[in-house]
Amino acid sequence: MEKVKVCLIGCGRAGMIHARNYAGKVKNAELTALCDPFEASLKAAAEEISVPYVYTDYREAIKNPEIDAVVVVTPTGLHREIVIAAAEAGKHVFCEKPMADSEEECEEMIEACRKNHVKLQLGFMRRFDKSFRRGKELLDAGAAGAPTFIRSNTYGPSEPKEWMYDVRRSYGPIGEVNSHDFDTIRWYAGSEVKKIRAVGHNFRSPEKAAEYPEYYDTCGVLMEFENGVIGMISGAQYVQYGYDSRTEILGTDGIIKVGTQHANSVEVVAKDQVCTTDSIVSWRTLFTDAYTAEANAFADCIVNDTEPEVTGHDGKMALRMVHAGLQSILEGREIEL
Repeated sequence: MEKVKVCLIGCGRAGMIHARNYAGKVKNAELTALCDPFEASLKAAAEEISVPYVYTDYREAIKNPEIDAVVVVTPTGLHREIVIAAAEAGKHVFCEKPMADSEEECEEMIEACRKNHVKLQLGFMRRFDKSFRRGKELLDAGAAGAPTFIRSNTYGPSEPKEWMYDVRRSYGPIGEVNSHDFDTIRWYAGSEVKKIRAVGHNFRSPEKAAEYPEYYDTCGVLMEFENGVIGMISGAQYVQYGYDSRTEILGTDGIIKVGTQHANSVEVVAKDQVCTTDSIVSWRTLFTDAYTAEANAFADCIVNDTEPEVTGHDGKMALRMVHAGLQSILEGREIEL
């Protein structure tokens, strides 16, 4: 196989990040087709990036023998049917997070890809970010000793869309912004989570409290892993000051700090003795290179017939932690997994 020919399924905001990468930044792959049921989105994508094929129905796209792989960036509820159909058509699959609506659906997707001998990679791009990867390298090398406590935060600036206020549908911040933190902490801890306790409250959208009494925009999650490592996640939506993603790994001999809130290394110190720096405004800015590296890793695992770095199992376990965290918030109790 000279180059993996890719079809993007889902041409929205996140989908176009992948489209732009596969349109020229991925050594072993090229974008061959675009697919989206919304003709306006499909038309805008095709005007920006020229491809040989465009489809409004993914079922038609996966019939194309020239397509080797699909990148699925659709609403979560559609992941299962698309991934299984693509696998049965012999297409390799990259699936964005969250992997599915349930662990049972995850298992079905994993089995379909295994049975049809196609790759399945999940979209946790932080694992391909230079800073987060360096943190893992240093941790594995014993730079801070054995890990004891891992803290990770993600705070997003965007105002929630109406459907996000229904946390039984959106999961709230635990699913919207913290699913990456769950994967990161599990990756760094090298273990599965044993217990989860989470709390959440609505601070920034009090006008929605009557209509959506379960909605929370800020949460804290405490976890105990099977190997004894303690994990803590803090998450928030609509923080407005910028996009904020950082992790700390406290070890027996030191600490590893990953990430920064600064958009660059420029700092202004004015005569009032106040220091100011630019803030990162979006995850799209912070993880631009990570998305490209993630796409290259997916193409490489197909060409070289190797295991994806982020597997279906990783996607399923992250979803398990999200579900347990939300259950803990709604029921006000610790959840044992």
